[in-house]
Amino acid sequence: MEITGKDLVEWGYRPGKWFKEAIAHANANSLEGTELKTYLDAKAPMIIDPHTEAPAYSKNIRAEDENEIENVKRVFETMDAVMKTPTAVTGAVMPDACPAGPLGQIPVGGVVATKNAIHPAMHSADICCSVMMTSFGFVEPKKVMNAAHAVTHFGGGGRKDPFDLPAELEDRMKGNYFLNTEASLSFARSHMGTQGDGNHFLFVGQSEKTGETIMVTHHGSRGLGANLYKNGMRLADSFRREISPNTAKGNGWIPYDSEEGKSYWEALQLVRAWTKANHTSIHDATLARIKGEVQERFWNEHNFVFKDEDLFYHAKGATPLDDRFVPDSYQQLRLVPLNMSEPVLIVKGETTASNLGFAPHGAGRNMSRSKHKRNMAGRSIDSIFAEETAGLDVRFFSNQIDISELPSAYKNAAAVRRQMTEFGLGEVVDEIIPYGSIMAGDWQFDAPWRKKKRNRK
Repeated sequence: MEITGKDLVEWGYRPGKWFKEAIAHANANSLEGTELKTYLDAKAPMIIDPHTEAPAYSKNIRAEDENEIENVKRVFETMDAVMKTPTAVTGAVMPDACPAGPLGQIPVGGVVATKNAIHPAMHSADICCSVMMTSFGFVEPKKVMNAAHAVTHFGGGGRKDPFDLPAELEDRMKGNYFLNTEASLSFARSHMGTQGDGNHFLFVGQSEKTGETIMVTHHGSRGLGANLYKNGMRLADSFRREISPNTAKGNGWIPYDSEEGKSYWEALQLVRAWTKANHTSIHDATLARIKGEVQERFWNEHNFVFKDEDLFYHAKGATPLDDRFVPDSYQQLRLVPLNMSEPVLIVKGETTASNLGFAPHGAGRNMSRSKHKRNMAGRSIDSIFAEETAGLDVRFFSNQIDISELPSAYKNAAAVRRQMTEFGLGEVVDEIIPYGSIMAGDWQFDAPWRKKKRNRK
């Protein structure tokens, strides 16, 4: 008698993709009785339940005023929940932390180390969000700013004149299961030389130590990374349903020791390489426009997954300090931007039991963008902009001001710096004093659907 999936369910086995192979093998070999049960028990995936008690994590943050109390409380609540994910081993929270979704989702400013598991939700859609600096030497900041404005691109989608995708990188992408798709390759080509929107920026300032003019760019992997994230989340949830159905839906994982896990890890490294190339293309084009030369350059990501033997450190908005996480490290230096009116910090530091080898990635927020805008109701956008950007050359690529990216939308920068020192999260070795910055702004303001809505009103 041939067995069916219905038989397996009646015998107490949980349906899954393993059914097909198990049924075919059992029927082909006429397994029955004890021999059949032994085979099925060995073939059935082991169900992994969430931790009853969450592993401990380091709390490198404290509320310094009334505005922060609720934010810090919610950060700890969501970390308490995410740490119950069965793969979680340890974690940390940085001073710039803020919730980034429903309860149980890793917060911005959170680090979660997992065993043999890559969690796409913990690196998020903006894979490899990162910062790069180039020193232009003793060049007038405004000259660099104007050149950069002429070559960069902010807003949705790609650009009409995309920069070249390195052929060697494209070939490597074509060899990867996740990235060898028309969508991925199209994003990789058309989004090269673009920076996106939100809190991404191009910043120009001067070194406090040397006076040299420095440009810093901040963006992630654009559509390429978002597409990989979408496919990774789908795969992770497939594994979750089969091996850990009681784990929260958003916290599924891809086992690294699986064929899919190895391929996904390779895809992450290729997305990292693309993102670095994207930063480099904008910096090099700016240099070419002013006929300058690189005096110094380095970069680091702060939204990625870092591997150390069988542990995977998911840093959702946390800067890696330890060189073992940064294969192309430059003199152990890292960049930590705060807000457009504050210096970009150049830091270095050592791994401790509490920081796990990470530092903050910026100033973070105590409230959502929409709540910040509501708090500003009653004042004109122009007056808010004038007050908060006084003395700076601040530009919005879309020509529409986005007040949710002005300094008051972020946490107090001085408090973040104090807590970096208090909790041993990196030593500031130089500061890039702001001259100005470019951001996307409200690029959807002139979208056709918005124009129609305004006209109706």
